[in-house]
Amino acid sequence: MEKNKYKRLVEKHTPKENSLYHGLLAFIAGGMMGVIGQFLIDVYSSLLHIPSSDASSYMIITLIFIGCLLTCFGFFDKWVNFAKAGLIVPITGFAHSMMSAALEYRKEGMVTGIGANMLKLSGSVIIFGIVSAYVFGLIRLIIFGG
Repeated sequence: MEKNKYKRLVEKHTPKENSLYHGLLAFIAGGMMGVIGQFLIDVYSSLLHIPSSDASSYMIITLIFIGCLLTCFGFFDKWVNFAKAGLIVPITGFAHSMMSAALEYRKEGMVTGIGANMLKLSGSVIIFGIVSAYVFGLIRLIIFGG
């Protein structure tokens, strides 16, 4: 088959992605995660009579726990397939990536399975987060001084 004919055939059958729809869906899902997070902060602040800064730590712990629990039950993958970046970008996505790797390699044992592979997906996020924080910190130091 000719290259051009094959290329046209592939283009014809390649599904088209609706970027506006996916962006709007991710925005709404991420916004809902923000609303849920703020709701948890308000609940923890009022019930435990603690400042919002302390309640935000409890909120993060709660969202991580819920993300891990829903990943274990298999619900989170279905929701991520629907909401895309709206659920992957917040802290729930980080929890999901770690728990998915842990579940996938659990049969290989605690050390060589879970321990060695848990950060496989999320390790790159940690590394690039640290490197970018360092670079932006240097830029800020150079521009604004010490």
